[in-house]
Amino acid sequence: MKSESPSSLRTVVAASFIGTAIEWYDFFLYGTAAALVFNKLFFPTVDPLTGTMAAFATYAVGFIARPLGGIVFGHYGDRIGRKSMLILTLMLVGLSTFAIGLLPTYESIGIAAPLLLVLLRFVQGFGVGGEWAGAVLMVVEHGSGGKRGYYASWVQAGSPVGLLLATIVFQTVSHSMNEQEFLTWGWRVPFLFGIVLTGVGYFIRLKVIESPLFREAMAKAPMESPPIVEVFRAHPKNVLLAMGARMAENAYFYFISVFGLSYATKQLGIPQGVMLNAIIYAAVVHTFATPLFGALSDRIGRRPVYLGGALFMAAFAFPFFELLAMKTTLFVTVAVVVGLIGHAAMYGPQAAFLSELFGTRVRYTGASLGYQLAAPFSGGLAPLVATALLAWSGNEPWPVAVYMIVLATITIVAVYLAAETNRAELRG
Repeated sequence: MKSESPSSLRTVVAASFIGTAIEWYDFFLYGTAAALVFNKLFFPTVDPLTGTMAAFATYAVGFIARPLGGIVFGHYGDRIGRKSMLILTLMLVGLSTFAIGLLPTYESIGIAAPLLLVLLRFVQGFGVGGEWAGAVLMVVEHGSGGKRGYYASWVQAGSPVGLLLATIVFQTVSHSMNEQEFLTWGWRVPFLFGIVLTGVGYFIRLKVIESPLFREAMAKAPMESPPIVEVFRAHPKNVLLAMGARMAENAYFYFISVFGLSYATKQLGIPQGVMLNAIIYAAVVHTFATPLFGALSDRIGRRPVYLGGALFMAAFAFPFFELLAMKTTLFVTVAVVVGLIGHAAMYGPQAAFLSELFGTRVRYTGASLGYQLAAPFSGGLAPLVATALLAWSGNEPWPVAVYMIVLATITIVAVYLAAETNRAELRG
């Protein structure tokens, strides 16, 4: 089968990139709100640190839901098609985000408020769990072997763009009114605005054609077993290695963008605007660093680039907190920007790397499982565990840095044990 024409491939990449950015806007917006305001709105009866932990616990629910979404949408993505699952997951995430913006707070309906918040966060995570693999596979299965890492990394770049959008919208709204107005109604605006972005993403994804490799696979005899059974029968090792590869990458992103935001503003007293600006600058750099590392992985291999990122992040764990402790705009910005550059070295090659570990007939399920099963244990728990370690140590960050190094070590071992895939044949 010939690869798609450059113009067709660019259309697929653009549609996957924009749609992914919109879905991650919804997901990251929750993280920003959890770090800064949800403790006051939904958990006002406990002390601030406990309230923050409770907010991060609801935040973690989205990560717990992601593997379930990966299993369900992976099954139908391998049976029905990639495109239909992409549209469905986009709508699921967008509508749940919009509904969060309509929620009454604890002051209005008591304990029902955080319970509804948890339910909507679960739905949001369920949709995101099925989205990633579909968006990535639409690009990987349209493209040529020599540039899979580069093209797939643009889908990954949708993540920092989503973070950038969420942070800019949140900061713009919060700066346009006083604190009381923001806590009363202003916090809802970024969530309600998400429905506009969802509509844009929906019409863009409607125009994308189905993956040619999937069409080719479906023209053959259908699988007798469900995709999830086939994945664990043929690729159990690769599922575990993909999970291990995700541990540091996923956790470090949320250490920096969510826990770091909370720690810097609440424990160090750094102005909220300084941290939000640092995240904005870092997201811009991350957006362009991600495809650069993806392209590098096409030239020298997925494993060397990924290992380099994991080793760097392990070495940067303690310096990250030292830089934040300087409490100056320059050093805080350097900490966040450099941290996300190191993360991009793992994130850039990741989409192609995990996709190449599985055959076409089970690739949606396999890539989803490897990617999403790690999410609850890495990114989902990272802010909550880090906050608990901070409370245990009396606001000393060293246990958090050690925790970060442990997760990086798991990733280093997993990637070292994995096969190099940058020249892998995708049919099968």
